[in-house]
Amino acid sequence: MAAATTSDCVLVIDQGTTSTRAIVFDKQAQPLGSGQFEIRLQYPQSGWVEQTPDEIWESVASAVAAALADSGVAPGRIAAIGITNQRETTILWDKATSKPVAPAIVWQDRRTADTCRKLASHREMVRSRTGLELDPYFSGTKIGWILDKVTGTRQRAEAGEILFGTVDAFLIYRLTGGKRHVTDVTNASRTMLMDLASGEWDDELCSIFGVPRAILPEILPSVADYGVTSGLGWLPDGLPILGVAGDQQASCVGQACVASGQTKCTYGTGAFLVSHTGDKIVRSANGLLTTRAATLTDGRAQFALEGSVFVAGAAVQWFRDGLKAIGASPEINPLAKKSESDDILFVPALTGLGAPYWNPEARGTIFGLTRATGLADLARATLEGVAYQVADLIEAIAADTGKPLTAMSVDGGMTDSDLFLQLQADILGFELRRSLQREATALGAGVLAGLGAGLWTSVEDAFTTHTAAQARFRPERDEAWRKSAMDRWHKAIAAVNGFYG
Repeated sequence: MAAATTSDCVLVIDQGTTSTRAIVFDKQAQPLGSGQFEIRLQYPQSGWVEQTPDEIWESVASAVAAALADSGVAPGRIAAIGITNQRETTILWDKATSKPVAPAIVWQDRRTADTCRKLASHREMVRSRTGLELDPYFSGTKIGWILDKVTGTRQRAEAGEILFGTVDAFLIYRLTGGKRHVTDVTNASRTMLMDLASGEWDDELCSIFGVPRAILPEILPSVADYGVTSGLGWLPDGLPILGVAGDQQASCVGQACVASGQTKCTYGTGAFLVSHTGDKIVRSANGLLTTRAATLTDGRAQFALEGSVFVAGAAVQWFRDGLKAIGASPEINPLAKKSESDDILFVPALTGLGAPYWNPEARGTIFGLTRATGLADLARATLEGVAYQVADLIEAIAADTGKPLTAMSVDGGMTDSDLFLQLQADILGFELRRSLQREATALGAGVLAGLGAGLWTSVEDAFTTHTAAQARFRPERDEAWRKSAMDRWHKAIAAVNGFYG
């Protein structure tokens, strides 16, 4: 008789803005195999960013199959599935068929900027109730747009025939064969519809944004029973989904930033700085967001301050694809090293400015061009533009908490570049620690799922085999240089905000 299979691994679905990854982690929280598939972004009008929900779903199926094949892990060894996802991206689908009723409106999309302006009288209430800014970034106005613009959708939603979800909820609905319409508290906290303190949907907010309560998923803790797989074909029935968190909150777990004062920045399509504040809600007076952090096995509410830069790695993609200055993204680094000029400043507001400015009308602007400016100078300015935006977020966190940061953990695609991290350390004036686990977001979702399955008893338990020998980047510029550089940056930002006010 064959020996019983030990369920000792977790499968993570990491559904990002530009690609879907699936990774299998073992009980030592080490990756055994992975698969990755790119997904298209569509730009039907200026400021609009869309995706096809069915393409997202197909990329998940392909990535999972590739990860299992790469790892050699039989599905029977999967103790739990974890999900992490691009947040705020908005999908509405038919409850009976699970077919989308419209393209997914991506978090970067700015089409509802005018709606936000019309609702400006509610700005303080939205900020107080949700911890968020009244901005097109979040899901609330996106839901209303689809309900109003897609013929018949609002009536069907009010009749209970249409469901809404961020990407996690959409995937869970399909993974469970339509049996579970649920989301986790971190994703719900990014909709502008959830009361930050209670963790429940808010009727007044739903009314303001024209969102019927019937379409909203049930809100669960980050470690919870989200249902089991059913009717997929590419995964067996009965695999439990036990851990879910939005990508930035999952990244915090993946970098073991789960206690008050611990801070990380993930440099992906955008750059997202999250500073954990424990079980305390810290209201920002400096343009940051107050958001939910991932809940752990005790289910206690956790909070964080977050600063969102809309364009980070996307600036490098623009340099590659828009300017066609390089053939592959990593080529920006040797090119930037050739620059001997600090004179060029690039404000990469290609889809508006996020925290701490919140100007959806802003657009990318380059200062200091001369006839001597070359591609190397623009390459360096592109990297520096991301680093300066993050420096603004650091200043805001220090002002809100009264505690200047002295170190920060970093992960994400741009942190592959030693040059970029050195530029960032110089601009910030303190040490950066690059995560050993480059897929910290996926690892975080894996740890949440593993906690739910009992593979680990705590986040610290999951990291017992991880060494502390992270690469460290210390500033090489002095405070006088730093102050002068930030002064120039703030003048550039003021000019952009003045022009696009």
